[in-house]
Amino acid sequence: MRILGSGTSSGVPRIGNDWGACDPADPRNRRTRASLLVEHDDTRILIDTSPDMREQLLAAGVARLDAVIWTHDHADHCHGIDDLRQVFHALGHPIRGIARPWTLEVLQHRFGYAFSGKPGYPATIAAETLPDQFSIGGIAIEVVDQPHGRGTSTGLRFSAGGKIVGYATDFHELTPDMRSLYKGLDLWIVDALRHAPHPSHPTVSQVVAWCADLAPARAALIHMDQSLDYATLAAALPPGIEPGHDKLEFAL
Repeated sequence: MRILGSGTSSGVPRIGNDWGACDPADPRNRRTRASLLVEHDDTRILIDTSPDMREQLLAAGVARLDAVIWTHDHADHCHGIDDLRQVFHALGHPIRGIARPWTLEVLQHRFGYAFSGKPGYPATIAAETLPDQFSIGGIAIEVVDQPHGRGTSTGLRFSAGGKIVGYATDFHELTPDMRSLYKGLDLWIVDALRHAPHPSHPTVSQVVAWCADLAPARAALIHMDQSLDYATLAAALPPGIEPGHDKLEFAL
C-alpha cells in the first residue's frame, strides 16, 4: 500500500511557489495530487489517475497495473488518464478502468479516445462498471457512495491477507453506510483537507472525532492543503493518527 499523492487539487506548493504554512525544507510537505497504489502478491491496483500520475508511478517503479479504479470525475483525480498509454504498451492490452456508471459516463465523454480508440490510436482502457462488491486478484473490494459537495465520490474497502484498509477521499459527511464500511479497519487513509470548514471536504478535527468512533488501528490523513505543515500537524494529532505524505508505504 503506497500513498502516491497526498495533496489537494492544487498540490503543495501551489503554483507561484506558495507553500502556505508548510516548511519547504521538509520533503513530506511536497504534495502531489491524491492517488493510491494497492498491492497484494502480484496484483496492483491504481486508485485515480491524478495529473501527477506519471511522476508518481516513476517514483514507485511501477510500469504494469491490473486495474484502475476512479473515485470520481474531478480533474485532480482523473486528468492524468492519458499516461495510461504507457501502461497499455507495457501490458500489451487495454487496462481495466473501473468506476461507478455516472463517473464512467463523464470520463468516456471527456476522454473518449482512450476508451474507444481511433485510427492509428487503439483504445487503452477497457471500461467496467464498479459494483458494490468484487475482487481483483486476491484483493476483495467493497464500495460505498460518499457525499461530496453537490455530487458523490466512491469510498473503498480492501481486504487481503487478513488485513482491511479503507480509502476515503473527497467527501464532507460520514453517512451510516460509510460508518459501516470503515468500522474497525487496520488502516484508514482519509481526507482531511485543512482545519477550516469546507463544503466538500472534512476538517482535521472531524476526522479525529470519526477515528475515535470508528477505531481504526491506524489512520493516515491525505488530500491536505498548504495550511497543514507535516511536522506541526503530526505533533498535534492523537496516537494512531498521522499525516500521510507522498511515497509513504504501509506493509500490512
